[in-house]
Amino acid sequence: MSGLSSRSARNLAGDIRAPGDKSISHRALMIGAMAVGETTISGLLEGEDVRRTAAALAAMGVGVSQQESGVWRVQGVGVGGLAEPASVLDMGNSGTGARLLMGMLATHPFTVHMTGDESLCRRPMGRIAEPIERMGAQVIARDGGRMPLAVRGAADPVPIIYQPPVASAQIKSAVLLAGLNTPGQTTVIEPRPSRDHTELMLRHFGAELEIDEGSDGSRRITLTGQPELSARDVTVPGDPSSAAFPGVAALLVPGSVVTIRGVGLNPLRAGLFATLIDMGADITIGAQRIEAGEPVGDLTFRGGAPGSLRGIDVPASRAPSMIDEYPILAVAAAFATGTTRMHGLAELRVKESDRLAAIARGLSLCGVKCAIEQDSLVVEGNGQKPPGGALVAAELDHRIAMSFLVLGIAAERPVEIDDGETIDTSFPDFAGLMNGLGASITEVGGNA
Repeated sequence: MSGLSSRSARNLAGDIRAPGDKSISHRALMIGAMAVGETTISGLLEGEDVRRTAAALAAMGVGVSQQESGVWRVQGVGVGGLAEPASVLDMGNSGTGARLLMGMLATHPFTVHMTGDESLCRRPMGRIAEPIERMGAQVIARDGGRMPLAVRGAADPVPIIYQPPVASAQIKSAVLLAGLNTPGQTTVIEPRPSRDHTELMLRHFGAELEIDEGSDGSRRITLTGQPELSARDVTVPGDPSSAAFPGVAALLVPGSVVTIRGVGLNPLRAGLFATLIDMGADITIGAQRIEAGEPVGDLTFRGGAPGSLRGIDVPASRAPSMIDEYPILAVAAAFATGTTRMHGLAELRVKESDRLAAIARGLSLCGVKCAIEQDSLVVEGNGQKPPGGALVAAELDHRIAMSFLVLGIAAERPVEIDDGETIDTSFPDFAGLMNGLGASITEVGGNA
């Protein structure tokens, strides 16, 4: 494990593409695997998380091959056509891959054992187990519903109407993927909308879905089971969660201009960009278009004078559209003038780390005043550069690692993280891309 250190940059400039969207990459592989024919995926994220999903599908009889960088082919086996794997599926750090696969496996009549790395084995899976057990699957897990676990799929699955306790794209997607191989109609009723990549991708492959918006803000998604999905070409847009790091870095270094091409702008994912604009950030959006059902555009970020960002209240209703972006938003808030309050962050406690606590610890070490108030994070900015000069524990969390490297790019003194390898789960060559824009991120320490 080796650490990384970042130091203050003069300015950042460049025209880049962000890595492929991680959420869409997982879904393109999985739904392509359950289609009939050959699916070609361009722009697939080739981080460790997505590779784990590809390897798991290959272990269950799906033909998965890399043609060139970012271009993959998937030979689908059809709905219900997965085969029992010969060994344990190791999902590494991929919570999305693990939870969505649990849904797929719930309606295949065989038993699969799943595990992950230290971080994933701490994360709860009970919220996925509960609905798929209603459909007839059995899940045997460690205390607290944690990995390693076994999923025994139902031979005769039954459709359900399920209302998740929270707005969660992973819960919803697991139930819908289980519903693919279930006769009849499977319905998920969300209390408020979560990211809808699964619905868009299912429709792209030919599934029959009905979506009804409730007057109370709820959303009812009904899937007709056992369709014949047809192979489709998929172009994966740039990941807005990954684009956030070079984008915010540009906003925090005066005089910077960075354009990021082909970023996914799904309104259920773009909450960070709306929030930054509310804070006074100079962000322009151009070349808007639709690719494989997903809105895409080019984003240009321009760094303003110190203190040009202002603190705001970020409502809990925005959390589902930016749940992965709060670490980097908290860094932006540390440079703002005034107080930023971020509400509705309970979900951050069950990410790769207790992300809410990890953000607060890192900010405090870097000299930023902050506090956790129940499920809210409060960051006090004074319009000046934070001191920095800290060693921050990444806690096996790629977003914590990248966020504090961005802080170091604009802080008074360098910031070091203890583990740079975790970044590869979602953003291969992050340091190389940032250094190409004018940052200074270097490797420090390390052991065999």
